[in-house]
Amino acid sequence: MIKPFIGFLLKKVPRTYLQRVSKPIFKLLSAFYIGNNVECPICNKKFSKFFPYGRVTRENALCTNCLSLERHRLIFIYLNKKTSILNKNNKILHIAPENCLIETFKKNKKIDYVTADLNSPLADIKMDIHNMPFDDNIFDFVICNHVLEHVDNDIKALQEIKRVLKKGGKGIVQVPFYFPIPKITIEDKNIVDKKEREIVYGQSDHVRKYGKDYKKRLSSVGLKVDKIKSNKFLEKDKISRYGIDEKEDLFLVTK
Repeated sequence: MIKPFIGFLLKKVPRTYLQRVSKPIFKLLSAFYIGNNVECPICNKKFSKFFPYGRVTRENALCTNCLSLERHRLIFIYLNKKTSILNKNNKILHIAPENCLIETFKKNKKIDYVTADLNSPLADIKMDIHNMPFDDNIFDFVICNHVLEHVDNDIKALQEIKRVLKKGGKGIVQVPFYFPIPKITIEDKNIVDKKEREIVYGQSDHVRKYGKDYKKRLSSVGLKVDKIKSNKFLEKDKISRYGIDEKEDLFLVTK
């Protein structure tokens, strides 16, 4: 019963509205998930399991306390375990920021943390990713998580990410992949109907379906790209405990 309801809400209710109202509701649901089988590395809360979530509902996905999903926990663990980004005076740009990461990063007085988006009520700065209102070479790190599949011109957006990064600056740029993953990214400007986009791209507000050429697409703007598997920096038991999707790789870009 819960899975079809969650899928229905995500398809029918605007994301900006869900961002405003969902947190207190899910905090109440935490009472039904008391346990110690899984742990959110972002908020450090423990549960019997994570909440099922997604348009096509995934088991063990959402932390009901901070609203982190598998991809947020993966990014956070990587930044903590494999980088010093959060421990130095770095300037970080978070595009289309997620609530779970906002709260954690804003508490970190060592970093200069900037959030920006065109529509999100959570962002400090309203901006179009195709034309960012920032000077060249000012950010040490950029987080861009599940954004490029929504934008009109992802190559232009990547050029902007490269522009605002300092030389040697890095970023994590994630997109969703739908199995089976096509060899070449699928996009067609003539597909404007929401139902057709749902069929072709996997979601009605997506404008492309990324393929196995995604790494090449990132590097096409002159960024160095490293594809990092979660099992390279996380033990199998930790992957399970933190509710990480073993199939998701991190795409780390460097200017």
